[in-house]
Amino acid sequence: MNSTKDVWAAVLDILATKLTTTTINTWFRDCEPIELEEGRLVLYTASPFRKEVIEKRFTSFIQDALKELFSTDFALLLLSGEELEKYREGKKEEKPESEMDDGYTFDNFIVGSSNRLAHAASLGVVKTPGKKAYNPLFIYGSSGLGKTHLLLAIGNAVRENTPESKIIYVKGDEFLNDVVTSIKEGLMEEFRQRYRFADLFLVDDIQFIAGKDRSQEEFFHTFNNIYEAGHQIVVTSDRPPLDMPLLEDRLRTRFEGGLMVDIKPPDQETRMAIIRDKAGHLGLALSDEIVERIAEQIRDNVRQIEGVVKKLTAYQDLSGERITIERVDMIIADVIRTGIYVPKPDDIIEETARYYQISPEDIKGKRRSKNIATARHISIYLIRTLTDYSLTDIGKFFGSRDHTTIMNSLHQVEKTMKSSPEAAATIRDITSNLTSRQR
Repeated sequence: MNSTKDVWAAVLDILATKLTTTTINTWFRDCEPIELEEGRLVLYTASPFRKEVIEKRFTSFIQDALKELFSTDFALLLLSGEELEKYREGKKEEKPESEMDDGYTFDNFIVGSSNRLAHAASLGVVKTPGKKAYNPLFIYGSSGLGKTHLLLAIGNAVRENTPESKIIYVKGDEFLNDVVTSIKEGLMEEFRQRYRFADLFLVDDIQFIAGKDRSQEEFFHTFNNIYEAGHQIVVTSDRPPLDMPLLEDRLRTRFEGGLMVDIKPPDQETRMAIIRDKAGHLGLALSDEIVERIAEQIRDNVRQIEGVVKKLTAYQDLSGERITIERVDMIIADVIRTGIYVPKPDDIIEETARYYQISPEDIKGKRRSKNIATARHISIYLIRTLTDYSLTDIGKFFGSRDHTTIMNSLHQVEKTMKSSPEAAATIRDITSNLTSRQR
């Protein structure tokens, strides 16, 4: 990741249009670009005298050139003599930019036919960050299959290899909320400085920004800044870009222009290997019969497999009894039952409002514009299908609407879903987003 040198070369090209060749050769010939970090360019010159002259006479020229390149203000830090060594020592003591769970590594990721390509691509990113063939890396698949594990494993491996790297890890809904808060508090410049100068940008569940114009706008420019600087971007999603109808085309083409890999549910052998690995780390000995039983019963969600193994460990530690097949079946049933997410009506309305770029109050209110009415009908349909609310309860939730009104909404959505693949895809997207929020 040598983009700081490229930036400095671009700055010198701009300076050449404003200063004489003699001036540039005299004062900048031995300047070495050290780092381009949040809102600051760090330069080194061996001569304290040259440093003093540059600070007094040319700082504004350099800052103007940086603003021309990045459309944002930069500070300039000039170092000379022993200041460079002190600066580097100070950088070693700084805390990393993003808090990531260091328990996710490649060593404890079980590889099988369902995730082999995603695993290999992730290793490729670690080996050569920023390489065009792996940039951006887009990993997609259903919840609970290991996308986040790979994302964090990449971050932890890069941090170990190059501790000085600036690593940003953010979830899609957190990025969205950060945009909203920054706009509200007038802190967009700070927002941009925080994200746009990452060496490694890790984004989990990018689908949450689909349909949010301002968030997509900010992500687009953040993406471009990082990518054009030769730095690495890794994104995960529960679906491919083509299946996100509200994702802007310019973002879709950028994702599709990199390497896209999917993770499918693990096969029987991989599930058994995962069970043995998790049990081994927890000090739990399981018979082949029990391992096979768990692998047969839970096929599509690695997170549920982990939950079963953890509950079996707790049961053995607390009771001291031998683990039987009957006990395994009870725990599996409990994990599957408790793992089923039942959203609240407010959750459904909030997610539907987010999708349609309106407010929850619009959906609950009496306005009847086409966009709001559609969102209201879909909210009613999802509350009916995803919760145990009766038609009467749903009517009360939407401002005492009567039973007939709720029925008409349900029939209208069901009819539209049969005739419009786009409407059916919209409802799938909203449902998937609701599920992803609970991981």
